[in-house]
Amino acid sequence: MSPLLEMTLRFLLAVALGAGIGYQRERAGKAAGVRTHTLVSAGAAIFTLASIYGFSGTTVDISRVAAAVVVGVGFIGAGVIFQGRHEEDVAGLTTATTIWVTAAIGLAAGAGMYLISVIATSIITGILLLPKIRG
Repeated sequence: MSPLLEMTLRFLLAVALGAGIGYQRERAGKAAGVRTHTLVSAGAAIFTLASIYGFSGTTVDISRVAAAVVVGVGFIGAGVIFQGRHEEDVAGLTTATTIWVTAAIGLAAGAGMYLISVIATSIITGILLLPKIRG
């Protein structure tokens, strides 16, 4: 398979998987839906692909990109967590977490880890469909 076709397939998988998680979040009425999750997954995949294909054959440590993606997405996630007047009034944790895990899925798809990215998306979507347990 040509490198261009391989990159394209990895990118398209990341887009599809991110959209799948985003679709569930949008159906649940959350602010971060299809567009946000698709873009996060796509961005992580692009960074990964650029790292693998753009710097292969050099002395650059391409694994640093993965660490940078985790940190960068952490800032996005922090921005969607809201705290109310009381300490127990925290909202947006699940949305922040889905953004974070969607970036991980995009990174995995971009790295060519097809099966784990599909399995992870399936499990995460299943978790999001579970009813919320209130104590």
